[in-house]
Amino acid sequence: MTVYLGIDFGTSGARAVVIDSVGTIFAETQYPFPLQAITIDTATQWQKVLFSLIEQIPQSIKGDINAIAINGTSATVLLCDRMGQPVDAPILYNDPRGVVVMEQLRTIAPPNHVVLSATSSLAKLLWWYDCTDLISNICAETNPLYFLHQADWLAFLLHGKLGISDYHNALKLGYNPGNLCYPEWLKQLPVSPMLPNVFAPGTPVGVVTPEVAHCLGLSPDCLVCTGTTDSIAAFIASGAKQPGEAVTSLGSTLVLKLLSTTPLEEAKFGIYSHRLGNLWLTGGASNTGGAVLRHFFSDKELESLSSQIDPEQESALDYYPLLRPGDRFPINDPDLPPRLEPKPDNSVKFLQGMLESIARIEARGYRLLQQLGASPLTGVYTAGGGAKNPTWTRIRERQLMVPMLTSLHTAAAYGTALLAKQGYLLGDRV
Repeated sequence: MTVYLGIDFGTSGARAVVIDSVGTIFAETQYPFPLQAITIDTATQWQKVLFSLIEQIPQSIKGDINAIAINGTSATVLLCDRMGQPVDAPILYNDPRGVVVMEQLRTIAPPNHVVLSATSSLAKLLWWYDCTDLISNICAETNPLYFLHQADWLAFLLHGKLGISDYHNALKLGYNPGNLCYPEWLKQLPVSPMLPNVFAPGTPVGVVTPEVAHCLGLSPDCLVCTGTTDSIAAFIASGAKQPGEAVTSLGSTLVLKLLSTTPLEEAKFGIYSHRLGNLWLTGGASNTGGAVLRHFFSDKELESLSSQIDPEQESALDYYPLLRPGDRFPINDPDLPPRLEPKPDNSVKFLQGMLESIARIEARGYRLLQQLGASPLTGVYTAGGGAKNPTWTRIRERQLMVPMLTSLHTAAAYGTALLAKQGYLLGDRV
């Protein structure tokens, strides 16, 4: 039997999916993340989760896994030593500490570049370099440092090779996916020695280490491939292939990806484009989404209250649901205040107002993409937990005014398993 493993590290939990050569799912495992402060031990927790996901797969299937790929949260990053050990706590995707280096970054990067965001990977690397003594106190000659994304580091735990990334994760670090290289302005920075080598997503890196094969029960010939980001993995899983088709990920955050013949780079709106073959995935990510909903409602309440909403009758409530100030897209403003007033006494009405408001943000995002030159929107697939809410789907359909398409699969782990399959079929290693 030939099977492939895809692993998804999202913002609220991790999931693994094993598929065969025709896409049939053979096994699934998952692991919710506990709510806890981000410390240097957070990476250790990620390692435990990764190994646990693989250990839960039945040995009869696990031994036949030919390739593995991992997706992680975009712009969640680590700084590691030459042994791959984190030297500081990871910085998460939505951490805005990079705002203090924005003035410097604007003098370095071209106008409207994707890195011109307080939450970009490059802003976080510059913060480490300029605002802490961490890098200056470490001798680069004897102990080189490696700047890695979450998916890069997790893959390293399996194949043992440091300094390797993919051009989806590396986009917000400044990598140019059109020219397939780092731009000259980035290579001239003092942080450039820490930048990873970048390859196409799904590129075979190497087999699992002997220790990993023995510990986890994997074949010693199991390949580990470069990964991707969680939202792109969800796009791949959906089955979307034609320009104009889009995927909205309704997870902890709201992520829009529109398949377009034309790339867009508009940092002032939080818009960027990922390469996908000969086409482009253009879009952005908002801090609104499921995390805000779960702050006010349990999963059981969301299901019960949603069933009491009439999606054809719009409320008068106009919110901008955020847990804290700041958004990235379609409004790119680190100080944008949350708007969740007035709050009605009726919980059904309050939830309706939130669902409608998130849908309006989604529609505003797609309108903006088309106004800036992306391919016209023809239909929207949905990924993430929000895809299971039929009331929200109807509310979104009224706002978007295009068909809501049925995804072949909604799990980002499934899309990552397809990348692992692609890597195995390629065969050539980095």
